[in-house]
Amino acid sequence: MKIIYFAWVREKTGTAEETFERPDGVDDVAALIQWLKGRGEGYQTAFADPAMVRVAVNQEHVGVDHRLADGDEVAFFPPVTGG
Repeated sequence: MKIIYFAWVREKTGTAEETFERPDGVDDVAALIQWLKGRGEGYQTAFADPAMVRVAVNQEHVGVDHRLADGDEVAFFPPVTGG
């Protein structure tokens, strides 16, 4: 699984991207966020308010209930405004 972080999410986690095996029990985006929060203070800060983070899986916007599969690409980014 490849995780990509954009904008202030990247700044708070301290990394732009990382690749690892999908952890046991991480079957959806919500579980992934909880698992990431356990990785340290930067992750806890980045995901403190899930409403402030958007997610895409395999380049499609999804909700936190989206099921994950091995090999998925997951991107986290702040809300985007148009203009």
